[in-house]
Amino acid sequence: MKPYLVIIVFISIILVACKNKSDETPEAVIATEKNTDIQVYDFNSFEPLLHKNDGKTYIVNFWATWCKPCIKELPYFEEIGENYKNQNVEVLLVSLDFSEKLKSHVIPFIEKHNLKSKVVLLDDVNSNRWIPIVSESWSGAIPATVIYNNHKRKFYEGAFTYKQLETELKTFLP
Repeated sequence: MKPYLVIIVFISIILVACKNKSDETPEAVIATEKNTDIQVYDFNSFEPLLHKNDGKTYIVNFWATWCKPCIKELPYFEEIGENYKNQNVEVLLVSLDFSEKLKSHVIPFIEKHNLKSKVVLLDDVNSNRWIPIVSESWSGAIPATVIYNNHKRKFYEGAFTYKQLETELKTFLP
């Protein structure tokens, strides 16, 4: 075999092995013991969830199992989701835990706290790229929340009480 062919084959193998994950669709769907599906996204796959235009109001909360203020406010998101589901409101909880912790931390946390809202895991290490896409005002600290619908979008950095979250949500509802 000629030396240049060996080099071309070697480079081709490296390129295939190093395929960029951000070009893929959600990396995995993990089923928990209680039949809850947890989708793992890179940001490119996740981003459409921040821009739905279907008449609903979305509350997208970025959190992690190691974040005490996040854990404290999660019941408020659950309660809002339940209390306002008949008003076309949907809550999405976006875990920023490491994907290696999905089975050992995230899934047990979801099951222990009996979370009913949809939970996804955002597994994209290039946060310097995607944080400003979520909001130019986001420092990267969590908890952080986006509330949006067809007519309005607002970003919030910091924790909510139930009353604060409900007050903000009501500004989005007819």
